[in-house]
Amino acid sequence: MPLYALTIFLSAFLLFQIQPIIAKTILPWFGGSAAVWTTCMLFFQMELLLGYGYAHFSIKRLRPRTQAIVHGALLLTSLALLPVLPGADWKPTGSENPTLHILALLGATVGLPYLLLSTTGPLVQAWYARSEKAAAPYRLFALSNLGSMLALVSYPPLVEPFLSTRAQAYIWSGAFAVFAIFCTITAFRSARFPAIEEQPSHGQEDDQPPSLWDKLMWVGLAACPSILMLAVTNHLTQDVSSIPFLWILPLSLYLLSFILSFDTRPWYVRNLFLGLLAPALGGMGYMQWSESKGLDMKLTIALFAVSFFVASMVCHGELSLRKPAPLHLTGFYLMLSIGGALGGLFVGVVAPYLFISNFELPLGIALCAILGFLVAVEEPGIKLPHALVSVSSLALFAGVFGLCLFLGRTMKDAVSGYRLVQRNFYGTLRVREDGQTDSFDAYRSLLHGSINHGEQWTHPDRRREALTYYCPETGIGRSIRLRKPGAPQKVGIIGLGAGTMASFGRAGDEYRFYEINPLVPRLARTEFTYLPDCRARLDVVMGDGRLSLEREPSQAFDVLMMDAFSGDSIPTHLITREAFDLYFRHLKPSGVIAVHISNKYLDLEPVIASVAREMGKAALVVETDEDESGSCFGTTYVLVASDGSVFQRPSFIGAGRKAKINIRVSTWTDNYSNLFRILK
Repeated sequence: MPLYALTIFLSAFLLFQIQPIIAKTILPWFGGSAAVWTTCMLFFQMELLLGYGYAHFSIKRLRPRTQAIVHGALLLTSLALLPVLPGADWKPTGSENPTLHILALLGATVGLPYLLLSTTGPLVQAWYARSEKAAAPYRLFALSNLGSMLALVSYPPLVEPFLSTRAQAYIWSGAFAVFAIFCTITAFRSARFPAIEEQPSHGQEDDQPPSLWDKLMWVGLAACPSILMLAVTNHLTQDVSSIPFLWILPLSLYLLSFILSFDTRPWYVRNLFLGLLAPALGGMGYMQWSESKGLDMKLTIALFAVSFFVASMVCHGELSLRKPAPLHLTGFYLMLSIGGALGGLFVGVVAPYLFISNFELPLGIALCAILGFLVAVEEPGIKLPHALVSVSSLALFAGVFGLCLFLGRTMKDAVSGYRLVQRNFYGTLRVREDGQTDSFDAYRSLLHGSINHGEQWTHPDRRREALTYYCPETGIGRSIRLRKPGAPQKVGIIGLGAGTMASFGRAGDEYRFYEINPLVPRLARTEFTYLPDCRARLDVVMGDGRLSLEREPSQAFDVLMMDAFSGDSIPTHLITREAFDLYFRHLKPSGVIAVHISNKYLDLEPVIASVAREMGKAALVVETDEDESGSCFGTTYVLVASDGSVFQRPSFIGAGRKAKINIRVSTWTDNYSNLFRILK
């Protein structure tokens, strides 16, 4: 037992430890978008499906000794692919489909090692059942999920703050080599025992093969929490709050429900959790309603967490109650992996390109309600059609039907009241108009999730005014005023938004925007007029701003503005030491780098201050408050310059203070960053 337990625990730990490592490595290449994590999750679920399919085929079709030889050979081959670090050739140019590019990158980098890790759960349980005939192999499934959760929750506080990404990858690769040795020993040890099919049967009814309905329920019960996990993560990080690490919460609860459901003493009490399912789904449905948007953020997150956990416990608990005899163990896990992969495909691929908003969450809630209804009306010995005609079943059906109608209403509300709603890999963009177009106080807003990415007055006499984060008294407004009368100015802006910065452009100036989301330039030109009205020469370069700058010759900018936000969070790869080395290569000696750091949850001032100090540059913080009209927001900019005397110019006199150093915050590099240290 210790050998089997150690092998399966180590495989599960490595399986989930590589996910944040590889995601963090490639996140900068795709603009820091939260969709990178969803796409990575899709890849890992598809790999899990392939791994479970291989395990099922291996157990059913190969003799024990052949299994050991084939699996040992694959483990040996995978060692040749270490370490698991993607090469620079995989960096996107900006023209690729990001979903397909990420999937191909992950397949080439971690495909085979991850595939073999994913096979370990069902294989080792089958081997254990073969060698320990009286033992319950499903206990190892709970141990596997425990290893997965420990890997996940330990990464942010214990791994990321103390090890560079490269060091993490090398340590993981070494641990994988140790796992390969243990797994090979386990495989050959179990090969001494006959296959389960060849072992004496006790004539148990459970040995009967599962029916088609059983398999469909396995798939449905596995797909539902997968959909909800990813949909809840997207909703929390895009529409509720862009708090770093918030994606960990749903995944941790998902794994916890697996652990509790498949423990030797299951924690799933059907009547209790089925009773809690109705208020849980109703609560999540209510929080989708536009009228609930005023709820406290912490309360909203807590309600989603509790509700999602109840839903996951019902689905995984019912899977545990339906698990077959060890003879059909690998087929059971294959159906579970199919369900998980279908959920990942739906949220990661289908939804972003089929729906104009985040409709996958209400659809996931509806699916869970339907599955809960089917589970609740099941009676031993009574076929489903007959079980539906009782009074209690009809009452449950009415409740489920009412919930589905309400969810349909919330989906309609999510897109009504806006001029335009569009969605792609990078999220949902909404254009909202307040007031009549020709009225003096009417304005138009660009929203990404719950974050405002720019506004414009719609009255013809006011539409050239800079609003929100870009007003004249802000850090960027003062930087633009450094220009000499009559002299052309060249400005670079990473992040387009509504195009507000173009309002500063004069004839003879050059404004060069860098934008990764192809929807943004389209909306900036069709829904707003900052770009069409701009008097300066304009260029919009598509792709991640940093990668685009790496490919370009020096642009000799007078001002370079970093204003790229993914929701409310700034992608970390844009504020590392290497990033600033690149920025200064594109900056005139007398130029200024303006970093917009206004956000709710991260104190980025000491990060920029540390980089500036290490590079011997001057850093000035310019903070402004919201004005009385609310058209100019409160902002914080950190301005960095090679020549500190630039901050003695009239536009900066009395406007700012020296950036503060925090000795606890080390300089961020491409291989090291620590978000925990700068949480507000």
